[in-house]
Amino acid sequence: MVKLVCTLTHHSDDVNYCAFSSSYLATCSLDKTIRLYSLSSFEELPYSPLKGHTYAVHCCCFSSSGHILASCSTDGNTVLWNTQNGLKLAVLEHPCRSPVRICRFSPDSTYLVSGAADGSVNLWNVQSLKVYRSGSVKDGSLVACAFAPNGSFFVTGSSCGDLTVWDDKMRCLHNEKAHDLGVTCCDFSAQPLSGDKQDVKYFEMASSGQDSLIKIWLVSFADPIGLELKCKCTLNGHTAPVLACAFSCDGRTLVSGSVDKTVMLFATNTGNILHILTQHTRYVTTCAFAPDMPLFATGSMDKCVNIWQFESEQLFTGNALMEEPKLSVENWSEEDVSAWLCKHGLEELVEIFRKNNIDGGELLSLTKESLAGDLKIESLGLRSKVLRNIEKLTTEMKSGCVGIPDEFLCPITRELMKEPVIAADGYSYEREAMENWIIKKRRSSPMTNLPLQRLILTPNRTLKMAINRWLETQPEYKEKLSSSIAGIPSPNALKKGGGNETEVGK
Repeated sequence: MVKLVCTLTHHSDDVNYCAFSSSYLATCSLDKTIRLYSLSSFEELPYSPLKGHTYAVHCCCFSSSGHILASCSTDGNTVLWNTQNGLKLAVLEHPCRSPVRICRFSPDSTYLVSGAADGSVNLWNVQSLKVYRSGSVKDGSLVACAFAPNGSFFVTGSSCGDLTVWDDKMRCLHNEKAHDLGVTCCDFSAQPLSGDKQDVKYFEMASSGQDSLIKIWLVSFADPIGLELKCKCTLNGHTAPVLACAFSCDGRTLVSGSVDKTVMLFATNTGNILHILTQHTRYVTTCAFAPDMPLFATGSMDKCVNIWQFESEQLFTGNALMEEPKLSVENWSEEDVSAWLCKHGLEELVEIFRKNNIDGGELLSLTKESLAGDLKIESLGLRSKVLRNIEKLTTEMKSGCVGIPDEFLCPITRELMKEPVIAADGYSYEREAMENWIIKKRRSSPMTNLPLQRLILTPNRTLKMAINRWLETQPEYKEKLSSSIAGIPSPNALKKGGGNETEVGK
């Protein structure tokens, strides 16, 4: 499950970007400031906010050590800050004074890329503080940038929809029409993929766009083959332009934020939606994972930054964030079985199970004989522990006690929602429960206890679709709820316009 740890409300205008180092969280805004927070307490640092830009700040990023923070703005400047005292280290002026939309350090922090509204790309030498190389795209503004983990190339995204790949000499290696209406963000997974050929290195990259889609790309780069960019899959779910996307540090999870006001978490190996978060009340503009911690942040035009934490069923093993599978056991993949083993303290068996291609179906068929004979697990204690936990799984399946994702539960009834609606506090509830809550003269939010500014309930169709998709993988629940899922109109509601927004009667 995912838990909201805290909400930061210090910005006075839209939050445009957030970034993590190992010690700090940085956020920037249309209010012209950058704010720094400690990761240990999420308290704002004494020298925050950082002021120096004269117009909106669009992006911020940390150097690899975390000692330098870069920020860029409509004022045409990219500013370097000392994160230990908040002092300004340098101001890098765009040669043509064009608004700078994006900035990014190379993995070793030798260079800093800045992309501008006029389509120009500048590669700055961080030591000399001078432009090392320059280039430009044919059309559109530059709005996205990401370095490959090995630093040998980087990718920019433009408002016309192109992804352009550059090497460290600013030579254009590849150009791809990626998203209709424009690219909004791109990010590389830090974990390289193994390829068929020894000399070829594969990386995963995600891009989001105004077309409401997220695409995951496979990027390979090797001499003399050159660079190849292939679309691996397309992630659907958002109902409006996707403004941001970011990989977790292990590459297993992708977070995204959208104009539809939702945050979605995807499993990158399957493309399945793991969580849908609906706490933001306006467009979600930015998202980022913390390195080496089970945390991520989302920022919005509601002027807030939400900090989220993965709870107990999510395991942080080394640098890997492993999520307990939510599919029925028969449908588990080999990766799901690995996560299950880690959850129960059986990490040493992961490699054995992978070598023998044990998926969910195979897991349920294991016996003490097959564990000893086929899998060659010599320890009697380990074999007994595996069998005990398989027995628990079987019992849960028979009783239908598969865990329901927390965001699918109504905060009032703690039951699976059939007709989720969004109230004025930004939270989603079961329609009938929220209507009854309001009719009993409780005009405050069940979650915050603050007064509700209006009594209109809006159907959360995105969440309902996610619940229905989840039910397809849970036949026990689907059969149990099939009669009620059809939905019976509530007598408490005065509907307006064919089941869209509902205003609860006074």
